[in-house]
Amino acid sequence: METRKVQVTGGSTYTVSLPKSWATDNQVSAGTTVEFYPEDDSLLLTPQSDVDRQEGTLDVSSLEDDRLTRAVMTMYVSGFDLIRLEANRITTDQRRAIRSATQSLVGVEVLEETTDSVVIQDLLDSSELSIVNAVTRMRLISSSMLEDATTALVENDDDIARDVIERDDDVDRLWLVVSRIFRATLRSPRAAEELGVPREDCFDYHSSARQLERVADHAVKISQLALKLGEIPEEVADALVALREDAFDVLEKSLDALFADDSDEANRLGHAARERILEIDEHTRTIDDMLRELEPMQAQSLGLIVDSLSRSADYGGNIAETALQKAAPSP
Repeated sequence: METRKVQVTGGSTYTVSLPKSWATDNQVSAGTTVEFYPEDDSLLLTPQSDVDRQEGTLDVSSLEDDRLTRAVMTMYVSGFDLIRLEANRITTDQRRAIRSATQSLVGVEVLEETTDSVVIQDLLDSSELSIVNAVTRMRLISSSMLEDATTALVENDDDIARDVIERDDDVDRLWLVVSRIFRATLRSPRAAEELGVPREDCFDYHSSARQLERVADHAVKISQLALKLGEIPEEVADALVALREDAFDVLEKSLDALFADDSDEANRLGHAARERILEIDEHTRTIDDMLRELEPMQAQSLGLIVDSLSRSADYGGNIAETALQKAAPSP
């Protein structure tokens, strides 16, 4: 840390000198324009950049299949708008993995292909991205997935179960969008200003989106088990539907608390959601007692479904905790 004294020039202008080492490292010299971003009682300063889109290059010679797909997704989340993938020769399998990655990302398309490189570009204007809208969309999809997965189970409907599994890709794409936006706000004060959301709030939305992504994963797990199970006892089916409704109620209260503008309302909803989890724990134990009367293999599968519904409620409780922290007074 270095300190500087503020001086007054011309009777009305406050000035302060910049550390030379910082200026040198960031190519700041006489005539360079810098940008200031007020943030509560802090003032962030950064050199003005003429680069609107970030470009990155990755050597993929040793990468294949899932490793290559994950590498492309990582470059996307890290904030690169133009990603150049290079190798002595891009194989057919590598091209297939790259196409799989682009299909898993929002607004990304292959721009150019040669024998030794593939260039993909994010075509989505950053001004069109909204972390609030992305999380809201994740909320709608993951909640409906959880509801439909339970319906597929109790109604023994394989078509609904398969539809839930397919919708998980939509949640995953939105999760990557949220992660990309969040990392951009950490990296650049300009990104946070353009977004219009405080960086602390971006952290809260990012952590809540992670919980929703897990809820969607459990909806997929329930659907996969539903495809293997046949009809289940009516008493158990009714109990699972009730448990699903309890978990849904926790998620709704938690997310309403997260998006609430009024801190009192956020606290009321957040605490109500947390208290509901205790009731769900009791409900879960009641269903577990029912399962002891069933055939072992069926009981085991249904036990995994009970666990997924219970965990979904716990993820809602995590969102409620985040909402309560977001509503708390700032120091």
